[in-house]
Parts: sequence; C-alpha cells; structure tokens
Amino acid sequence: MTMLTGRKVPALMVLAGGSLLLSACGSSGLINRVRPDEFAVQRQAPLVIPPDFALTPPAPGAPRPVDASTAAQAQEALFGPAAPRSSVESAVDSKAGQAAPSIRSTVGDPGTNTVYKGNVTRDIIAAPQGDGRDAQAQAGS
Repeated sequence: MTMLTGRKVPALMVLAGGSLLLSACGSSGLINRVRPDEFAVQRQAPLVIPPDFALTPPAPGAPRPVDASTAAQAQEALFGPAAPRSSVESAVDSKAGQAAPSIRSTVGDPGTNTVYKGNVTRDIIAAPQGDGRDAQAQAGS
C-alpha cells in the first residue's frame, strides 16, 4: 500500500465528507417514511341544516341588523351591563326635574346670576397643579 501524499489527504477528506453529506440528503430504500395526510388530520363536522327555516335572506346592500349601537356594545364590554338605580338616586332624579334644553347656551351668558366667591377662590382655581410651593394660592392677591 502506498502512502498518501500531503495533497491527497485533504482532497480525500473533502470527498468523504461531501459523499457523507449527500447520502444524508437522499432517501434510501431501507427507510420508508410515512408522512401524515394533511387532509386526514382533523375530521370534518357533518353539515347541519339550521333549525329556523322562517328566516328571510337579507336584502342586498342593507345594513346588518344589530341589537345595540356600537357605542353601547363598547360600553357594556368595558363596564358590564347597566346597574339598576338605587332608591336615593331615583329620588334625587325625580326631585331635580328636567334640565332646560338650552342649558349649555345660558351657562356662560352675562345675564346668568352667579355668586361671587372672592379672590381666594379665584386664586385656588387658577393655581398650577402639584404639591410644590408654587401650587399654593397666595393669600394677599
């Protein structure tokens, strides 16, 4: 047997490695792979006739019938169904009566009677928010 020269050893190793890699990619006759049928993975439910035959099909272009408005559905999803009013709330509501329809227009009217609370109240309302020294109202203003 002859000795392998320095150039033949790396070439022989590359050839052996390449043939090993190529043999792993191919399917041999010894290994019989059974692949699952993607249509047989889940059973199909049988078709069912709907129980209400009196339903009429919707008119083309008609809006979908909805039980409540979108705003009401969002409010119910966020806060739950509306709670019944307590007896105190119902009593206050009945004594208060109905607000005038133009109440928003007459609130800022110069003819509307208001009570003057003084400069201190004005300064408290105009004070900046926060807990610092600047957030306190000045007493002498």
